[in-house]
Amino acid sequence: MKKVEVFKPVLVSNKERARENRKFFDGMDSLVINIISSPGAGKTSIISKLVEHFKNKHTILIIEGDIKGDIDSSRLSKLKVDIVQINTLTECHLDAFMVAQVLPKIEKKYDLILVENVGNLVCPAEFEIGEDFKSAILSTPEGDDKPLKYPLLFHLAKVVVINKCDLLPYVNFDLKKAREAIKGENPKAHVFEVSAKTDEGLGELYRFLERKLDAKKKAKR
Repeated sequence: MKKVEVFKPVLVSNKERARENRKFFDGMDSLVINIISSPGAGKTSIISKLVEHFKNKHTILIIEGDIKGDIDSSRLSKLKVDIVQINTLTECHLDAFMVAQVLPKIEKKYDLILVENVGNLVCPAEFEIGEDFKSAILSTPEGDDKPLKYPLLFHLAKVVVINKCDLLPYVNFDLKKAREAIKGENPKAHVFEVSAKTDEGLGELYRFLERKLDAKKKAKR
């Protein structure tokens, strides 16, 4: 039996497409954030908070990734911002080619594009989509060992949001251990401790993103 070696891996092809997506987003001067977490960690809740805070000052688009259905899109539609749904059907992540398919539907410029990736700590980390940076969301009920178990995501994520800090008295989660594990994988990661339910810590996250949005505006002048 002859063996065929693949000299151009799937990830290489995806990276090339991601660069094309990046050119499109740069043409709109958009800040694009690829938001990744396990199911139930609070991606949709955090996105809701970001939209509520920024929508009166910035134009916002949400790209919603799900295997099936539009439950999160329906929930976010109440915020009165533009949303594009991607259903991956069998894939556990969004990739650059999936995102490329929705680009023709984007008919105006957006300051901020929030991409809610499929709930998964493994697959989405490997696939670039043309984002400015990845943001990992880790919830306290998941345990403080997740950065050690799923190191690639935390190695690549520029921003890590530790969500559901209001539950710290009731769950086995050590903030110090979690921070040490995150920083061990990525010393440059920006870590925010928040609660989407009580708004704890969100102000610091808002200010960080506002600086990123301002930097985008200055760069295009």
